[in-house]
Amino acid sequence: MPIQHFAPPPHVKAPPLSFAARVGDLLFVSGIPGFDASGALPDGFEAQFANVVVNITRVLGEAGAGVRDLVKVNVLLTRASDVAAMNALYAGAFGPPPYPARTTCVVQALPNPKMLIEIEAVASLSK
Repeated sequence: MPIQHFAPPPHVKAPPLSFAARVGDLLFVSGIPGFDASGALPDGFEAQFANVVVNITRVLGEAGAGVRDLVKVNVLLTRASDVAAMNALYAGAFGPPPYPARTTCVVQALPNPKMLIEIEAVASLSK
């Protein structure tokens, strides 16, 4: 079965990875941080979360999917104090229920010290 790769947007300086890879009916979305359309990383958690959702939605759309096709989501936060805000924002972005399966971890650091959140996901493309 061939693998289809989805490149990062041209304005984002990304490490050597695909933003997503599709094999069969599954789409694996790489960890997406909160960079905005110009490639900048805003200071606030809410702004970074919103950018993550925009970027994940864009990648899903390129593959012919949407947030309702998400099966599993992994959320990485660098501050435990953002968990409550993340849950509220997440409910609006990935709802209504049922939500995808999810793991949320608070980690010591992400690759850029300004990164407050990164989300990776798996979506089903079997429509």
